Amino acid sequence: MSTPDYVTYHDDEWGRPVHGDVALFERLTLEAFQSGLSWLTILRKRDGFRAAFAGFDPAAVAAFGPSDEARLMQDTGIVRNRAKVTAAITNARALLALQDTDGHGALDRLIWSFAPAARPAPASLADVPATTPESVALAKALKRAGFVFVGPTTAYAAMQACGLVNDHLAGCSSR
Repeated sequence: MSTPDYVTYHDDEWGRPVHGDVALFERLTLEAFQSGLSWLTILRKRDGFRAAFAGFDPAAVAAFGPSDEARLMQDTGIVRNRAKVTAAITNARALLALQDTDGHGALDRLIWSFAPAARPAPASLADVPATTPESVALAKALKRAGFVFVGPTTAYAAMQACGLVNDHLAGCSSR
């Protein structure tokens, strides 16, 4: 049995197309923080993450320095993991560099360029992969662009969350 907040997330948000560099930066950051944890933990702390990371404004996060990292490590409203905090700041800087090279919407174009062709609905959770060739390629492209903490599994979770793939099960009303 799922909790009401998870059901609302599933029914209203997960798997729906997400566009825009800020929105995609937020999703990549949250997926990286989720690594090794329950998504429900991240979902319940999402408002705390938004407050702690300046609404995921990449310019603001890219400007974070040592005092901001220390502040984040004390913030009980987020997951306090130094490697993940550092990754969020590094990724904000990588996003700005990507935008400097490829313009506004660069992250959106990069991520969505890896959207695979539609495939049949999975019949059960066992049919949902943890990675795909597209998520492996996306992770490599993000790493080439300077992003960290974005392996193939995290990339695939972001692809699912952002609607690049539809992994709602065949009988799911959200499909």
